[in-house]
Amino acid sequence: MQSDSRPVEAVVFPGMGPFAFADVARFLLIDRKARALVARADAVLGYSLIDRYRESEGDYSEDAQLAFLVSSLALAGWAEEHLEMAPAFAAGPSFGAMAAAVHAGALGFADGVRMVSRRARCLEEYFAAHHTDLVTQSFARLPREALDEILGELTERGEWYEVSCRVDHDLAMLTVREGLLDELDRRIRSLGGLALYAMRPPLHCGIFGPLRELAEERVFAGLEFSDPAVPLVADQDGAQVRDAAGVRRMLLDGYDRPVHWPRVVDTLRAAGVRRAYVTGPDRLFGRVRRTTDAFEVVPVDGRRALRPRARSAAARTGAPAR
Repeated sequence: MQSDSRPVEAVVFPGMGPFAFADVARFLLIDRKARALVARADAVLGYSLIDRYRESEGDYSEDAQLAFLVSSLALAGWAEEHLEMAPAFAAGPSFGAMAAAVHAGALGFADGVRMVSRRARCLEEYFAAHHTDLVTQSFARLPREALDEILGELTERGEWYEVSCRVDHDLAMLTVREGLLDELDRRIRSLGGLALYAMRPPLHCGIFGPLRELAEERVFAGLEFSDPAVPLVADQDGAQVRDAAGVRRMLLDGYDRPVHWPRVVDTLRAAGVRRAYVTGPDRLFGRVRRTTDAFEVVPVDGRRALRPRARSAAARTGAPAR
């Protein structure tokens, strides 16, 4: 319940990007409630998540994804306890949509762990056999007009592409053949842009309809969805999702529909949200101008959670503890 003196708040679970073991492990090992959540995940998985994650390789390994989920949820719980976060809405671009669904009560924690584990295996199996030459390239400082110019050139040449994610007016993600990356990087730089990193496996493309069908069969089988305690905002179109069927559909849409973060921001602003807590390892969605211009952003990561602090209004609003 929002008080009259506090702005309407939302919790945002960031999309997953490359992050280091040290970014989350210390918080998960030291914080009492985070340790309890890790123990619950271990019970579902049948092994020590921290031990497996420490030894795993690759930015998007199954155990890295699980650690990202658990840390994001644990940090949201920490923010509710220590920063008095009281969100009226929950959102999560891309991977973050799964954490948002769990936090909002639309999916139990154990089922959330099962979903992420199954999803990681499903993606690995699918992309080992299909679309092996596709990657999703992210880039910044490239206004919409410049991106449209590049897309027009690709169309003229008969190249296949899809815009997988729109993050800000000058930041997006484009899925293309891996063989185009060097040329694409040069073209982006010629227009004043900056290529960031290439994601493997690629995601959020209409041609991945068969992957969606496979996920519905193998990832979603047996998962029990409920109506969320607070509305979720779909990362594809900014629609408010208020029932169990809608949450399930939103998560399935993540396989073959592009992410459009500005629409999420527009929905939250129209609903009166003025403060957004970004809970989890975030290097993108909580930092872009589209987000920071719209909200008072309160980043909540493991370092902040373990930092000595004073309980104060400043601590709630994101000012450093003194």
